[in-house]
Amino acid sequence: MLSLRKVAVTGGLAVGKWTVCRLLKELGAYVVDSDEIVRQLLVKESPIGRQVIQLLGPEIITNNQIDRKKISNIVFSNHTQLKQLEMVLHPAVRQEIQRHFEEVKNNDSYKLFVAEVPLLYEAEMEKDFDGVIVVSADETIARKRAASIEEFDRRTRFQLPQAAKKAKANFVINNQGDLENLKAQINALIPQLLEGE
Repeated sequence: MLSLRKVAVTGGLAVGKWTVCRLLKELGAYVVDSDEIVRQLLVKESPIGRQVIQLLGPEIITNNQIDRKKISNIVFSNHTQLKQLEMVLHPAVRQEIQRHFEEVKNNDSYKLFVAEVPLLYEAEMEKDFDGVIVVSADETIARKRAASIEEFDRRTRFQLPQAAKKAKANFVINNQGDLENLKAQINALIPQLLEGE
């Protein structure tokens, strides 16, 4: 039996990583979303939640829950606190992705294991995967797609530039807005993902 191939999807903000993962899931991939993992980890009573409260202070609590917007406001204006938060979250996310992989790696139902990891290179997680897909889009398009231009600019400052991510990738998908074109790129990529490079 062929072993389940483990692929990461990454890229800049608002480039369409989620859409690529959704399309891969429709084609039979098992998909894990690291943002969803973070949401699950950031529960007030959990060990990670308690560490984050200790790190950033009780003001990140709203209605008895950890408020991710308040966390963003703190860490994206303080590089030191962002790095400290990442030192807490990245190992936990990595461990959780691996737990999911161990659960499904012998399941014949899946062709691919895909993890959406926005900060893959920043967290130095690329070695955990058989291949990396970088989703890219022109910055003007990404800025239009972003929920908030201000938030887009604040977060992008702390990320590896898109060109550097593309240079490190095994595969690049250019998502310039046409869903049919995106589907065609993914369909062409699937055989390469399954057989490796």
